[in-house]
Amino acid sequence: MSKEKKIYWTVTIITMALIVLPSYFAPREYLEETIRRMQFPDYFGLELDILKVVGAAIILIPAIPAMFKEWSYVGFGILLLSASLAHFLIDGWAKGIAPLVPFAILSVSYYYFRKLNYTK
Repeated sequence: MSKEKKIYWTVTIITMALIVLPSYFAPREYLEETIRRMQFPDYFGLELDILKVVGAAIILIPAIPAMFKEWSYVGFGILLLSASLAHFLIDGWAKGIAPLVPFAILSVSYYYFRKLNYTK
C-alpha cells in the first residue's frame, strides 16, 4: 500500500469516527437538549444520525463510485460548517470552533481522496 493510501485511510477513518460516533456515545439527553436549544425540530437528530451513517458508509466502502463519495464529502462539509455556525450563534466561540476540527481533518481526507482518484 502506498504512503498516500495509508494517509488517506487513516485520516478518513478518524474523520468518520469523529463525525458519526458522538451521536451514539454522547448522553442522549444532552443531544436532545442541544437540538431543542437550537430550535431544530425533534426529528432532526434522527435525520442527522441516519445521514451520517449513510455518508460514512459511502465514503468507507471502496466499491462505491467516486461521484457518490464526492457528494458525501460535500454533505459532511455542509453539516460541519452549519454545525459550527449554529453552535457559534447559540453557544459561543468555544462550541462554534469544535465542529471545525473534524472539518479540517475531513479536508485532509478529501485532498488525499482527490489525489488518489483523479491525478494521472
